[in-house]
Amino acid sequence: MEFLYNLFVFAHFASWALVFGGTIASMRRPELYKAVSHGAWGALVAGVLMVGVGEMAHVGAFEGDGPSMAKIGVKLVISLAVAVVAQIAVRKGENVSQGLKGAVLGLTLVNILVAVFWN
Repeated sequence: MEFLYNLFVFAHFASWALVFGGTIASMRRPELYKAVSHGAWGALVAGVLMVGVGEMAHVGAFEGDGPSMAKIGVKLVISLAVAVVAQIAVRKGENVSQGLKGAVLGLTLVNILVAVFWN
């Protein structure tokens, strides 16, 4: 089970890297890369699966007392917001505003900050 948990951790990190890097790379383009939306949904799904496997098997960050469920709830809401905003931005095609791209980038950074600094 620890291998499965670590696999979801990797998928979660790689998906957020795709969202962050893809958004920065598309800032000077008229549209948001589709990979950003896929990465956001992938990060959301991988995070949910990571929490499920961790809770079930008490591995990784879930050993001992485990992480705060409030933190996980906040990260879930932010992740869902990133995925929805990225999906809207991708569907707008070349008509997407810089503000929408900035919202994806800003929410992604907030999610990373919550993950790192909320103990």
